Amino acid sequence: MLRTGPSSALTDDQTGRAARPANATASVVENAPHRTVTKELAHRTTETDVFPTRWSRISDTRFRFTAHWPAAHPFFGPVDAIHQDPMIVGETLRQASMVLAHAEFGAPADTHFVMWDLTVLTDPGALLLADAAEPVVVDVVCSEIRRRGRGLAGMRTTMEFRRAGRFVARGTGSTGCTSPLAYRRLRAGRLDAMDKPVPALPGIEPGLTGRDRPEDVVLAPGDGPGVWHLRVDTGHPVLFPRPNDHVPGMVLFEAARQAATAASGLRPFLPRAMTVTFDRYAELHSPCRLETEVLDESPGEVTVRVSGRQDGESVFSARLTSARPRPVRSLS
Repeated sequence: MLRTGPSSALTDDQTGRAARPANATASVVENAPHRTVTKELAHRTTETDVFPTRWSRISDTRFRFTAHWPAAHPFFGPVDAIHQDPMIVGETLRQASMVLAHAEFGAPADTHFVMWDLTVLTDPGALLLADAAEPVVVDVVCSEIRRRGRGLAGMRTTMEFRRAGRFVARGTGSTGCTSPLAYRRLRAGRLDAMDKPVPALPGIEPGLTGRDRPEDVVLAPGDGPGVWHLRVDTGHPVLFPRPNDHVPGMVLFEAARQAATAASGLRPFLPRAMTVTFDRYAELHSPCRLETEVLDESPGEVTVRVSGRQDGESVFSARLTSARPRPVRSLS
């Protein structure tokens, strides 16, 4: 699998050698023409689920997006009365990556995408509901670009997110692209999974996962402490916006976050660092077991390792770190 390694500064070549930070080009971007993000480019079915709104090209591998993170959303809503959901950063990165793959790197509309890894680093103190009306500026560097003929075989996108002039997050992810013909060969015998109903397992209590609505829970009871099973609801309008023959990577990312929340007992579990690597497709009709390990590696923080296994093989592994809530002092 391709390794994830966010750099300390967003640079052209991602090596830290002789490259200017992407956010040092404001004068260039101001004069660059903007293009509008459509729900088709972002692989969403409704406009309200599209978070990048427009973008401009800086160079062959550098771009700037404007995004909007709404204060209210049926799935990516606030995690408490103060903070927006850090998962919206990863979803914005995913959408922007596919927009660029199609519109700037020539991936056809029927391309199948597979996510190999995703890392998101956030400043939770900047993910404020009070700033939701402000636009999010996203500087993007594309690297590890792999071509197959004239088409795109895959690339890494690294993004820095700022709002109201303040750093909010940084993320990086590697994505592979597959043609419909190659995908049919790769997934032979599995494509008919879309035509078979997937019974949704009963979910655990929403409050344990940091969720408010039962339909947003992606964990089902397991057979021991810190163990759950993946709950798949192919009718969920955000997690499964269109028919799929496997469990999307962002569903597994959300499952890792919910498992980390449940295992740590933190409310809210507000991660400053989230990393996930994907080893294989998660199938719809086979149980996927999630195991967690809570680590106390740093004072004031808790880290949770989450692993997903199916049919005896690793599907994904994740690591999430959140600050522990500070105790409230009594005024009496």
